Amino acid sequence: MAADSGAITNEDSESGEEEGKHVKPFTPEKAKEIIMSLQQPAVFCNMVFDWPAQHWTAKHLSEVLQGKQIRFRMGTKHTDTAPQFETTCSYVEATLEEFLTWNCDRSSISGPFRDYDHSKFWAYADYKYLVSLFEDKTDIFQVYGLKQRVLGSQCLTVEVLQKDGGACRTYTYLKFHGFEFMSNYDVIWSDFGFPGRNGQESTLWIGSMGAHTPCHLDTYGCNLVFQVQGRKRWHLFPPEDTPFLYPTRIPYEESSVFSKINVVNPDLKRFPQFWKARRHMVTLSPGQVLFVPRHWWHYVESIDPVTVSINSWIELEEDHQARVEEAITRMLVCALKTAENPHDTRAWLNPTEVEETSHEVNCHYLNGAVSAFFDHYGTSKVVETQALSTNGEYVIKEELNVHNHVEVEQTSSHSLTLGTVKQEAASPFGPDLVPVIPGSQEPPSERGGMFESDGEDFVDKNGKHFGKLHYTKRQRMMSESENAVVEHIASNSTVAPSQTFISTDDLLDCLVNPQVTRIVAQLLIQGRSLQL
Repeated sequence: MAADSGAITNEDSESGEEEGKHVKPFTPEKAKEIIMSLQQPAVFCNMVFDWPAQHWTAKHLSEVLQGKQIRFRMGTKHTDTAPQFETTCSYVEATLEEFLTWNCDRSSISGPFRDYDHSKFWAYADYKYLVSLFEDKTDIFQVYGLKQRVLGSQCLTVEVLQKDGGACRTYTYLKFHGFEFMSNYDVIWSDFGFPGRNGQESTLWIGSMGAHTPCHLDTYGCNLVFQVQGRKRWHLFPPEDTPFLYPTRIPYEESSVFSKINVVNPDLKRFPQFWKARRHMVTLSPGQVLFVPRHWWHYVESIDPVTVSINSWIELEEDHQARVEEAITRMLVCALKTAENPHDTRAWLNPTEVEETSHEVNCHYLNGAVSAFFDHYGTSKVVETQALSTNGEYVIKEELNVHNHVEVEQTSSHSLTLGTVKQEAASPFGPDLVPVIPGSQEPPSERGGMFESDGEDFVDKNGKHFGKLHYTKRQRMMSESENAVVEHIASNSTVAPSQTFISTDDLLDCLVNPQVTRIVAQLLIQGRSLQL
């Protein structure tokens, strides 16, 4: 557990300097190389021991954010087979101090949590951008680099050795309302090879035991998650298993594809394909950083009384096309759902979506996404494409100029290799980088280990093998996954198969299936390129 005290004394600075002399296992360049090539979730260890944010416990933050109202999502602790989507939860505006008081199980307290029995409900302040959280404390974000030159006695400077033989990193803390705090530069993603990325590009997550996010995938980027306080259990599934997760865009949230399944209590009668999904599980502890590759499904639950996490989404080259796919999805979802019920968006629009949903605005958004794609690549961009098949396994040629028509090849081989296999390299795994591997559906803590494995080989996206490990290839074709798409779409309906009624949501599950929108986006891009 991270320390509860947020104050840093001169004695602390001396110990901090001593601790900082430990050499981190990966240089920023090596860490970035791993992140940009690894297609398997993995946990970085011993990379953040000198981050001031390791002291960001809920208690510390409650002192920092004195009186700050934060929105908490309230969910029930009962385990149903249906996911607890944000549209079905209630919400409370409260301070962190009020949250901590309620979380001590003081059921007789007054205040914003008075209607929520602690034994029956959990609370989650999720997805809080640090910039917004500290918007009324902008002076904190300007502290770094000013040092005593400007702040004088109001500043404490601590120098910590950054790397073996490298220059010292200087931390500057502002004494703010009786404690030292740096905020923006407490989070140092540059250690992972992303210079300039810090608190301004990070989000904060604070929850009680049982708080969780429904199973979903993020359409943009990859994810780095720093666990500060408490433990969280992650259930992850590879992108190839998407058909087995029964994706849906209802509730609609840009960049989030939800699963219809409560993965900790699945209804296998309604979702029979889910048993094929390969669950990877890991319990993330304080001081560890989890890397979640692009399009990996994840369900995250707090398993300690209080948890605090900080994450940052790392932009990827693929995001330019993904924004076109998201714009298509937004236009279709909003058009059909608004037509179905023009006066009630709360049932299908996630509370995080606050922008206007008119057709005019969505058209503008789509055109902007396509224009941005060409502004970035020009008209000669080579596009990676995939095809959806209902009666076999299809692969579109990996490299297609946007001026060409889509070409499709059918193959019966399950050993298709896309791209050039590079020379084998040494495994990056070891005590400081631990892969998250396929495991039992029992929680890891009940099996006595942090990670669990079924002993499969690991292969990275270029085909490298690393012994009894398993990288999943970004463009790898799964023999069952593609053929399961039609079964998945057919079983998505909430209506009994014997009935002929097709709802708007049933239609949307087909139209905005991630594999369908990918093809539509590629056709739009290719068609637009012919006009340029």
